[in-house]
Amino acid sequence: MPDYKRIKTALVSVWHKGGLDEIIKKLHEEGVEFLSTGGSGQDIESLRYSCQLVENLTSFPSILGGRVKTLHPKVFGGILCRRESKEDMQQAIKYEIPEIDLVIVDLYPFEETVTLEADRP
Repeated sequence: MPDYKRIKTALVSVWHKGGLDEIIKKLHEEGVEFLSTGGSGQDIESLRYSCQLVENLTSFPSILGGRVKTLHPKVFGGILCRRESKEDMQQAIKYEIPEIDLVIVDLYPFEETVTLEADRP
């Protein structure tokens, strides 16, 4: 049987929130901590679970109408850091990059958004 790594931190940034409550509940039961963007973070907190906002981690606000939230070295570094690499882990510690073990994301409705933008004067 494979040796599975325990999930400690999940990044959550979803447009479509259907089913999110069930996923968050199960992950919380497993002791997973949440890192999230604004709207998803509000949903997680409304379910009475704690959540660290990406903006607090990065000290950088959501910009460009909310389209740029997680494009930051502290987020991508946490996802891409190789736990078995001593060098990666030293850099993660040096730059205070948290390990992110699970990513739960989807995309906003691009076609609808483009249509709405095109209809604006």
